[in-house]
Amino acid sequence: MKSGKRIGIMGGTFNPIHNGHLLLAQTAKEQLTLDKILFMPSGNSYMKKNVLETEKRVAMAALAIAGHPDFELSLIEAQKSGNTYTCETLNLLSASNPDTRYFFIIGADILFQIEQWRNPEQIFRMAALACAVRDDYDFQAVQKKGDALAELGAEIYYLNMPKLDISSTDIRANVKNSLSISGLVPPEVAHYIEQERLYYEED
Repeated sequence: MKSGKRIGIMGGTFNPIHNGHLLLAQTAKEQLTLDKILFMPSGNSYMKKNVLETEKRVAMAALAIAGHPDFELSLIEAQKSGNTYTCETLNLLSASNPDTRYFFIIGADILFQIEQWRNPEQIFRMAALACAVRDDYDFQAVQKKGDALAELGAEIYYLNMPKLDISSTDIRANVKNSLSISGLVPPEVAHYIEQERLYYEED
């Protein structure tokens, strides 16, 4: 058992980062007694297209976590050229911090996709999965999938996550349609979106 720090990883496009991301990170920190959460905006995502430029997504993430001393911005993926893969990121982190125990924080939907990611067994070996289960998911189905992944080496913790219907897709749609995003993103992020006129012309 690794005796060093317990670090959570919140990865994603953060297009834009929102209050749901922050709540998930805080929930994981409290329920798994983590020392710190790394917020890790993706660089060039091979899974998602038409994503806002990295620099602006990173800026919003920095604004969102500025008031949280236990949240830290990591640019390990944002600064990488080419596609970013979780297995490679975890390799880099583990090599730099061999005593640290990592917890990769995901939504239940990712649990059903992660076998299609690059080298999932490598991911399982280097980090435990902290899986948020929302009310709209069948927990028995999630647990059954988790049990199947455990046979491949995954160590999975289930987070008791309050229901919060916030998505980056809805936020972008609200901005485009001149609807309020108050309460969906931190005020600093809302101001940045307005200032930079992000998402106003989205298709």
